[in-house]
Amino acid sequence: TLGNLDPTGEFVVSTRVRCGRSMEGYPFNPCLTEEQYKEMESKVSTTLSGLEGELKGTFFPLTGMSKDVQQKLIDDHFLFKEGDRFLQAANACRFWPSGRGIYHNDTKTFLIWCNEEDHLRIISMQMGGDLGQVYRRLVTAVNDI
Repeated sequence: TLGNLDPTGEFVVSTRVRCGRSMEGYPFNPCLTEEQYKEMESKVSTTLSGLEGELKGTFFPLTGMSKDVQQKLIDDHFLFKEGDRFLQAANACRFWPSGRGIYHNDTKTFLIWCNEEDHLRIISMQMGGDLGQVYRRLVTAVNDI
């Protein structure tokens, strides 16, 4: 059973569990067209807007993002940047930042990166060592999506 790995808070600062998912009917990043990126972002944004409870949050498209929102996401360590030289060499950064976005819940313990390296990077995290709670949140989100 997964539980709190550090109930006293002496050793574990934070816990994170993440997974990558591909969307059915779309090729991997290097083969996507700009239209496919935009279509996927729209589908993801619409789907995530229906999340409830602790998963409820906001989707932020990278295209047209204000400097204030961008700085806040950087300060929170949520904003992903254009790919490194390896992703660029693999042709995985075409049409940047079109079709990319970030979602996070209101408590900032659940994030989704849309079209960063994977179609979806789903992340559950929180302060402390409660791996069970972090894992359950991720599984709930994957099932809801």
